[in-house]
Amino acid sequence: MRFEFATAGRIVFGPGTLADVGRLARELGRHALVVTGRDPRRAARLLELLATAKIATTSFTITHEPSTDDIGRGITQARAAGCDCVIGLGGGSALDAAKAIAALLTNGGELLDYLEVIGRAQPLSGPGMPCIAIPTTAGTGAEVTRNAVLFSPPHHVKVSLRSSSLLPRIALVDPELTYDLPPAITARTGLDALTQLIEPYTSCRAQPFTDALCVDGLRRAARSLRRAFDDGQDAAAREDMALASLFGGLALANAGLGAVHGFAGPIGGMFPAPHGAICAALLPPVMAANLHALRARAPGNDALRRYDDVARLLTGTNDATADDGVRWIESLVAHFRIRPLSAFGVTRTDFSAIVSAAAHASSMQANPIRLANEELEEVLQRAV
Repeated sequence: MRFEFATAGRIVFGPGTLADVGRLARELGRHALVVTGRDPRRAARLLELLATAKIATTSFTITHEPSTDDIGRGITQARAAGCDCVIGLGGGSALDAAKAIAALLTNGGELLDYLEVIGRAQPLSGPGMPCIAIPTTAGTGAEVTRNAVLFSPPHHVKVSLRSSSLLPRIALVDPELTYDLPPAITARTGLDALTQLIEPYTSCRAQPFTDALCVDGLRRAARSLRRAFDDGQDAAAREDMALASLFGGLALANAGLGAVHGFAGPIGGMFPAPHGAICAALLPPVMAANLHALRARAPGNDALRRYDDVARLLTGTNDATADDGVRWIESLVAHFRIRPLSAFGVTRTDFSAIVSAAAHASSMQANPIRLANEELEEVLQRAV
């Protein structure tokens, strides 16, 4: 057995830990580029804490999923201000933007030199500028992943900047920052977190280190995701989901993902759909397709046992089977009123282009079994 495990240089977790940000930031620099989501007012306390610690700040706002143009603007702004560290506060978009900006600030060349698919996919030559990642949602785990997903407007596609140099110096995870999330965002980010626990656990790259994280994360998500949706002020549920998201990020960064995320990149590049909403619509049909393909073509594959494990963890029933797990998730998706992909404009006429792009996506390569194009189209049919 051989595996590797890489993550952020330091993880600070717990309710109220945002209060430590000034002390932590002073270990990294004196002037921070603060990358925030679409509502920069949510960064008010962060900015106060940094000012108290005598950290100068320059704010940079991401109003949508980050584009290649956004990264260029962020780099220009950080250099002009003389920033020596980067702090990302927000969901996956803000954190991915912060990581990408930090990486490019210290590596020569242009962004296209390093991007997959549309660029030259060259390796980054050195570490990025020191970065602190502070999530305000419980879903992407971007605070501990070594990639940043960026949208390229000229190509209408989402691509990854991928390198261990993107790992933040510090991941600061404070569950209290998620208390005011609306139910709809709690639902779709939570289902993304759930997906990012199931896919690494059933991945063809699964390994003991990530297995342990996925098992504990699945238990927490199973008991707390619905509770967090129904009552956003449930502190125990919010803490469970913050940990589940963190564990999912740790797992996917080291064991890969699967067909849900293989689809999510191309669909997200072609249609105005939030990443979490795409994953939520795809998760049950992808699981069903994988189970059918495994039983038909690889009945001895260990992923079948792992899907049974997932079902037992989700349902809390010792004799649950993989099909029970699919039904449990379908019930959760219905409770959350998740919209089908057709609500975002996906139609049958788009299936061929989506399948063609998804089949070559990096996440698809970790799926427990290779799905034929006809099987991928069937997944889309069930998701629309």
